[in-house]
Amino acid sequence: MSLPAVVPAPTSIEAGSGAPFRLASTTVVKGDTDAATALSAIVEARTRLSLATGDGAVIELRVDAGSGAPESYRIAADEASVVVTGADAAGLFYGVQTLGQLIARDGDGWVLPAVTIEDAPRFAYRGLMLDVARHFHSVDTVRAYIDRGASLKFNALHLHLTDDQGWRIQLDSRPELTEKASGTSVGGGSVVGQGRGGGFYTKADYREIVEYAASRHMIVVPEIDMPGHTHAVGLAYPELTEAPTVSEHMRETIRDYGGEEPRTGTPYDGMAVGFSSLKIHDEATYDFVADVFGELAAMTPGPYLHFGGDESLSTTDDDFAVFVARASAIIADLGKTPVAWHEAGAAPDIADITIGQYWGFLTPQEGAAEKAIAFVDNGAQLILSPADAIYLDMQYPDLPGHGLTWANGPTSVERAYSWEPSDVVPGVDDSGILGIEAPLWTETIRTAADIDTMAFPRAAAAAEAAWSPATGTSELRTWASFRERVGALGPLWTSMGIGFHPSDEIPWATE
Repeated sequence: MSLPAVVPAPTSIEAGSGAPFRLASTTVVKGDTDAATALSAIVEARTRLSLATGDGAVIELRVDAGSGAPESYRIAADEASVVVTGADAAGLFYGVQTLGQLIARDGDGWVLPAVTIEDAPRFAYRGLMLDVARHFHSVDTVRAYIDRGASLKFNALHLHLTDDQGWRIQLDSRPELTEKASGTSVGGGSVVGQGRGGGFYTKADYREIVEYAASRHMIVVPEIDMPGHTHAVGLAYPELTEAPTVSEHMRETIRDYGGEEPRTGTPYDGMAVGFSSLKIHDEATYDFVADVFGELAAMTPGPYLHFGGDESLSTTDDDFAVFVARASAIIADLGKTPVAWHEAGAAPDIADITIGQYWGFLTPQEGAAEKAIAFVDNGAQLILSPADAIYLDMQYPDLPGHGLTWANGPTSVERAYSWEPSDVVPGVDDSGILGIEAPLWTETIRTAADIDTMAFPRAAAAAEAAWSPATGTSELRTWASFRERVGALGPLWTSMGIGFHPSDEIPWATE
């Protein structure tokens, strides 16, 4: 008997020998109200059936505190009943997501197969990153991305809120950031909502995003990128930034992708990176850092604040080390855990609790591994985001014209899947890995439809690396298994409105 298709692959799944459980308009769900609401929404989207609530239910959703590891769950389904038990509210929510994937058509009706599933996550941190600086994306689009990520058991949304092209978060302490530095994006334009313009989140918008994410058991990790990627800061506070330093490599990028060279005081809408820097030896810079992260900390209930630290090509190594030490200490003193891209590991005095985010290749190059290992040597951990595997903005081989290719691209779904986290940074095993994150940079991503196309199905591959057992420890953790299982999700994704790319690598189910 074949096993039902579940993504990410569960810890264990055993098909029952009996008849399936039949869904009907008379099916009743009882138990946890939030989980029941989530399940009813999935069932209605997939089947157009509305589940009842009340006594005598045959689908039971319950939390049994302490019954397993955090975020774990168990599903037991047979012809007579379905019981989903979570070790906590998050586990129950993830069990509901799995139950939704199990729904299958049976003639004119719908069934849940007889099955027993035991499941728990491999890594505590499972993230998606959305860059809203290169192209701004609305609150509604972010909410939709949260829904999509939560359905695959992601539990963190990293928002890249600032870059050379724009500042996207309103702060009372520094109002000119959004007044003067939020109006453009890659390719120019100033009309919000037309795919090219700027924009920003008000504090109320940000609170809505944070609260919506929490309702899906996700935290928000805000990133304010510095000391590089800060041209937009100079539009609002020119006294804090150095003049742009443009290398020949940056000019090559400009020639390849268009736009003008960056100029002091002029909004930047190109794609070159590395030309901007804050003033490292000016105390006003650290007053700015304290204002920004102090206010952001008060707005963000999650434990992490990301201060970037990547591609600071116009900052000397010594100055970079000074800045990283001071910025990470400011965040740590706020009671938050700093997060930085792996280049920050080169700073000897970085706050020792700082989490490193590795964005190098599956085979580390040019000292990337040594910088990443430094975080672990300090007693902290890494988030793995190997660019040539799970940068979701890389082109697909069968979809030219969408996305970029610099990270050994195009990037196939198979490559997004076929890597093992404990093999990426030499000497760093699971104990040194906080989790996995799949970034989606938006230089070429203008609309919600673009996000869906580029993220799905490759986000599902990242989800499996983050949640499921290690490769080689489960018969499900193979490319052959994954491509069949993710292909079976096509009808569910369609019913949920996810405009995924129908990659020719995947045998997509039609019903």
